[in-house]
Amino acid sequence: MKDLDKIIQENKLDFDSFEPNEGHFDRFEQKLIVYNNKKKSFSFAYILKAAVIAILVTLSGLWVYDNLDTRSNKGIALSEISPEYGEVEMYYTHLVNQKYGEINQSESFDSTQKIILVQELKEMDSIYENLKKDLITNPSDKRVINAMIQHYQLKVKVMNQILDQLHQAQNINKQKSKNYESTNI
Repeated sequence: MKDLDKIIQENKLDFDSFEPNEGHFDRFEQKLIVYNNKKKSFSFAYILKAAVIAILVTLSGLWVYDNLDTRSNKGIALSEISPEYGEVEMYYTHLVNQKYGEINQSESFDSTQKIILVQELKEMDSIYENLKKDLITNPSDKRVINAMIQHYQLKVKVMNQILDQLHQAQNINKQKSKNYESTNI
């Protein structure tokens, strides 16, 4: 780099004595105008194309997420296999929801007992969710379908036992309070 500076300094008079050809500045100005016009149209078209591509990528990503990820995470319900299984599923779902309501309305539990009970029932639900995912891989597998139905039956049976024990505890408490009242009179 120092050599180039040295050459320029030594030949300064030669470089300063030459003038550009006539019309040079006009031609240069015309080239700048053409370049600036191309640059503006290019950037607008580029931005427009990039926006279209971004929209398409976003929409396709949303479609894939909605259609593929949802089904693989949630699994297949029995109602998607056949209408008969759909009726069975609807019956047990209604029954389980009814039992949930009875358990939640019961005042025999304290808050920690209710929390523990709800967590246990949610663990049972996670088993059912795994069965739904298994049904995706083989929707005609009768073993998986029967396991799902047995799961509902077992859950209803467990909830009935809980409710029976609650009723027994309430009856014992009523009996104790009657005995206590009769001894105080």
